[in-house]
Amino acid sequence: MIKQIKKVGNGHALFLDKALLELVGLEAGSEVLVTVREGALIITPANPRLVDKARFESALERVTATRRDVLRRLAR
Repeated sequence: MIKQIKKVGNGHALFLDKALLELVGLEAGSEVLVTVREGALIITPANPRLVDKARFESALERVTATRRDVLRRLAR
C-alpha cells in the first residue's frame, strides 16, 4: 500500500485508514514506537493489546476487498 506524507502546519503527517489501524489494534490517540532499521521506517504499537480474532478477520477482509487490485500488483 502506498501512502503519501502530507504537510500539516509546521510538521508532516502520514494518514492511515481506519481499517488498517483496526488490523493492528490502534485507534486515534494511540501511542506508537517509531524506529528506523536498514532504511525502513517501522511503526509499532507502544502498548500492544490483543486484537479480537473476529474483528481482525473482518478488518482484513475489508482491506483485502477494498485494495484487491493494489495487493495483486504488489504480489507480482
